[in-house]
Amino acid sequence: MKIHVGLIGYGMAGQVFHAPFVEAVEGLELTRIRESREENILLAQERYPKAVVTAHVQDILKDDDIDLVIVAVPNSAHYSLAKEALLAGKHVVVEKPFTVTSAEAGELIELAKAQHKILTVYHNRRWDSDFKTVQKLVQQQLLGNLVEYRAHFDRFRNAIRPNTWKEQAVPGTTILYDLGSHLIDQALTLFGMPQSIWADIRSQREGSQIPDKFETILFYDKLKVVLTAGMLVREPGPRYILHGDKGSFLKHGLDVQEEALKQGLFPKDLPATWGVEPENLWGHLNTEIQGLHFLGKVESEVGDYRGFYENVKQAILGEADLEVKPEQARDVIRVIELAMQSSAEKRVVAVD
Repeated sequence: MKIHVGLIGYGMAGQVFHAPFVEAVEGLELTRIRESREENILLAQERYPKAVVTAHVQDILKDDDIDLVIVAVPNSAHYSLAKEALLAGKHVVVEKPFTVTSAEAGELIELAKAQHKILTVYHNRRWDSDFKTVQKLVQQQLLGNLVEYRAHFDRFRNAIRPNTWKEQAVPGTTILYDLGSHLIDQALTLFGMPQSIWADIRSQREGSQIPDKFETILFYDKLKVVLTAGMLVREPGPRYILHGDKGSFLKHGLDVQEEALKQGLFPKDLPATWGVEPENLWGHLNTEIQGLHFLGKVESEVGDYRGFYENVKQAILGEADLEVKPEQARDVIRVIELAMQSSAEKRVVAVD
């Protein structure tokens, strides 16, 4: 059975993170693409000649042949378009962050249940090679009882990009919603919801309309989770730092998939090496396991964003449980809300 897909938005997210992986998963077929910018229309027609490119969202929502709709538009429109798609009887994938508020997320979750449709959010960074490696170490308790987890998502972009909604002071555009939603989703995937939260959110670049730096601490019973991202980090440190009562793990570098995608390479172009990190990016483990000391590199797990859409296909067909559950994506938004409250009130806030 073919699952026909309609993609709303063929900007960076649609071009780089969605269309290539829909095409790469057998059983999914990209049928329609909604886009209004001429240069993006031409690129979509060139890359996906079998798909119909339209300027109208309703051409996708009213197409009875389309089973799954992907919402890859500015964050402020996620809620309204996801709601329209669910009411039109479609399964829905929403680009991260899920919505601007947790209340909006909750409403969409209830609507999806009422419509008996799959609703999920594109938290693709669960399929990063570095996170998959960290997840394996945590699950195998190779560091013993974990006491501290630090994750960074840093960039160096000291100029304000012109003509992009991501730099404008509109709902859902801060770095906390952008890069932060990845870090928070990964932490909640590993450890669940924290007991309390502290955060410092600020603008560091001159002329920035939005917060472009954040640090937040998620407090658990015996574990402290520190998440941070910024736009003025020219010399990045480790991406992950984990400490336990048996050992430590440090990991530099970023999953290689995004850079390959930005260069115009897709999974079909690198069938043998897609998502494989070079040895110089492997993490460093120093631990004592069953009385034996291990000190050295740990080969990274293979990253592959195809796993997200493979799971969506299987969930639609009733062959597997959904991996990125909408309730989990809603919890990410709730943590963002509490982090903003903490920063504004300059205090630790309890998680309700």
